[in-house]
Amino acid sequence: MVLICLPGLFLFGRWLLTTSLGRNALADSRPRRNNMRPYLCIIPPFILFVPIPLAMLITEKLAADLQDWQKAFLNNLIYCVGAIVVMVVIVFLVRASFARRLKGFGLNMRSIPKDFAAAFLYLLSVLPLIFAAMTLIMFIGRLFFGPEYEISKHEQLEIITAYPRWQLQISVFVVAVVIAPVIEEMIFRGLFQTVIRSFFESRDSKLGNRSRVWLPVFISAGLFSMVHGNVPHWPALFLLGVCMGYAYEKSGSLFRSIFIHALFNSIAVTFILLGL
Repeated sequence: MVLICLPGLFLFGRWLLTTSLGRNALADSRPRRNNMRPYLCIIPPFILFVPIPLAMLITEKLAADLQDWQKAFLNNLIYCVGAIVVMVVIVFLVRASFARRLKGFGLNMRSIPKDFAAAFLYLLSVLPLIFAAMTLIMFIGRLFFGPEYEISKHEQLEIITAYPRWQLQISVFVVAVVIAPVIEEMIFRGLFQTVIRSFFESRDSKLGNRSRVWLPVFISAGLFSMVHGNVPHWPALFLLGVCMGYAYEKSGSLFRSIFIHALFNSIAVTFILLGL
């Protein structure tokens, strides 16, 4: 962990020095021109968080004879299919609302190599803060609940720990490293953050230009953390969300935040699979 934190702290410290403690970090951020109505960006998360979980619940009732790991595998399959449907809906909304369509949304295939390389540096920079947040939550938890307190793992990580089946492990890896990063970044950064920023920029406000960029980053990061049910993870997820939101605003590429998200999840899944 020290080997990871030291270069991360160096990168984060360098960023603070070169951006006046972050005040000038997004001074050159370009707005994403769009005419999307705020209520339209509610459609994709509604599909993701209402019909899809309902379909999982109905399927579990109908397939009561299956083993627990088979039910978990089936739920992951339903989530993947539903998430793909949500992605199609988002693409349709983006093509109808953004000035430059998918490129204006931040999905430019030409930027993928550059974004993938940059994602490593962004994630490396924020990991020390995430580790510090988790350590602080652990300290507070043990202070109030006793020395036996442990932060519970994410549900998907609990599943592959409880049921070491290769079919289930593959499905968890696909969900955590491929599907979830793409769909969540499209919703929280691509839609929510963009619409919130457009709202601030369209109002005659006393907020400065820097605040109009940073506030949407913080708000989308807060929403992102709160949709995850494990409350002790919220501070770390908020920091990760700020990192991904900043990367999106700084580069204008949604691929960059997707890669950060995917790399973070892949580290967590890999550690569990290796028993670390």
